[in-house]
Amino acid sequence: MIAAFTATVALLTPSTLAFAPAPARCNTATSKNSILSSQSTLTPITITTRSTILSKRTALFAQSDAESVPVPTSNDSCDVLVLGSGPAARSIATLLASPSSNGSFDILLADSNYDRRWAPNYGVWQDEWQAIEQLYSSFKQPLGASCIDRLWEVTDCFFGGSFDIPVENRVRLDRPYCRIDRDALRRQLSPKDEVEVKNDGDGNANYRVIRSNHISKATAVNIYSPAGSMVHDDSGSTVLLQSKDGDVTQVRAKLIVDCTGHESRIVLKDDRVKSIPPGFQIAYGVLAKVDESNIPDSDYAGPYYKEAMTLFDYRTDHFPEGSNELSKAEKAPTFMYAMPLNDNRIFFEETSLVARPALSFQECKERYLTRMEHLGITITEIEEEEFCYIPMGGPLPAKDQRVVGFGGAAAMVHPSTGYHLCRAMMASGSVAEAIRKELANKNFNPDRAAASAYNAIWSPTNIAQRNFAVFGGELLMKQNVEGLRGFFDGFFKLPLEFWGGFLAGWPGLPNNENHETWWARLKFGLSFVSKLPPQVALDMLASIAMYSITEGVPLPQSVTPLLGLPDGYEYKEKNAAVGDVAAKAEAKKMIMESKVEKFVPVAFEQK
Repeated sequence: MIAAFTATVALLTPSTLAFAPAPARCNTATSKNSILSSQSTLTPITITTRSTILSKRTALFAQSDAESVPVPTSNDSCDVLVLGSGPAARSIATLLASPSSNGSFDILLADSNYDRRWAPNYGVWQDEWQAIEQLYSSFKQPLGASCIDRLWEVTDCFFGGSFDIPVENRVRLDRPYCRIDRDALRRQLSPKDEVEVKNDGDGNANYRVIRSNHISKATAVNIYSPAGSMVHDDSGSTVLLQSKDGDVTQVRAKLIVDCTGHESRIVLKDDRVKSIPPGFQIAYGVLAKVDESNIPDSDYAGPYYKEAMTLFDYRTDHFPEGSNELSKAEKAPTFMYAMPLNDNRIFFEETSLVARPALSFQECKERYLTRMEHLGITITEIEEEEFCYIPMGGPLPAKDQRVVGFGGAAAMVHPSTGYHLCRAMMASGSVAEAIRKELANKNFNPDRAAASAYNAIWSPTNIAQRNFAVFGGELLMKQNVEGLRGFFDGFFKLPLEFWGGFLAGWPGLPNNENHETWWARLKFGLSFVSKLPPQVALDMLASIAMYSITEGVPLPQSVTPLLGLPDGYEYKEKNAAVGDVAAKAEAKKMIMESKVEKFVPVAFEQK
């Protein structure tokens, strides 16, 4: 048993041992004791102290051994450890380590899948991307023109089939739309020595990379399993990272930023505040080549103009009247999203905007195939398939967490639209500034640094704006296809600065000023209702009333000044538990002068 016990202890890291129980001392000379009262006639009970203690201890450590942490094979240290390597992770790492900091900070990005290509097709509004380019230039970290793969000067939508809108009616929006070259953006947000040879262009980020993942799971705020895999103290954090080959690196960091996505294992959601579960955007997409041998007009692929990006096609005329397929599509609507690229290459995506529970990918794929057949679009080759899964809304991160969630891990996806890329890239500027300010403080406090970073993401004004958008997502989820056609037809009749500011909705992005105050949101809402078909407008007003009753403060708080702003993540210094100093000092003095009392109680000692 002693050998087993010693072997178990040897596997524990120093940080684990700090929390491990001290071995019980056992005196083998008196290991057998009898319990027998002098008045008792009972048979003596023999207790083998040594074997009992070791049995309990062995059982305890056997349980601990099942979740024991691996032994580190190397050590590293940094100012900020960024977990993940998607757009959110590389954006915040790039700006934290940007030349504007004069190389003051050591940023380490960790992900065992660092070399994997990004899968999603990212679409953004041109004016929003231009705002992001300006932000990155201000950090002396310019994004090259190569990041834009395709630009469309106009954007099209189809909402026909309801409210006397002809099925063929096209809504054209004079707002340019872009497709991001995901490989070029990934290179731009990578260090030069980490760019794959097979890709053109150089990276210009200044962070370091380690191809390993954390092994922790939060069980409570700032508590993780396995014990010792992630530990916080008053000057930073110690975390174990493991590569795919099993190599373990122990990293010491002043701050950890988690960008591992919506379902992070180490960033907990706030369960102390009432919140609605997330909805889910699901989409099945293909990058395909289409047959153009028999088309009447090469400027079009079916109804889709090649010099326009089609944002929404909510029509359902591709389903037979009275069919089960039509009934399902009317109750759980999907739309086509189409990006004509070069020549005969087009990205098609059949999308469920937001639903709870999520629509199935197979349903989206079958609807895409039915739509293509109806529109006379013949696919000759599929280059890529995309399976889009985006949680939208849901609870915000819990307060007082030492690990800073960013991107999906901080629930930053727009709760109504699913837009995320521009929100995360724009937010990386304010979050990087907040973290760098804290790192430069001679009296660095990791709790204050984490709170400052969270407050840069979810300030009270940002939370109020998000609460308004969460209601929007709930409203959209309850609409059938007729309601969604009427909703978006009215939405795009608003001035561009109104609808444009809502779709991405983040400080620093164009037109956000029309949504970042209670008055601006109220003005937007009143204008919007006036553009809707009466049936949809009445449903919206009824939904506002019911939502305010069932969910309470968040929606009224977002559109009136009466309830103030939500609580943010501002750092609040913990009051030291010193009690009444004067009373304790008086008691100590009197005890020391007492002729009866000889000892000063611990509670009255100076601390």
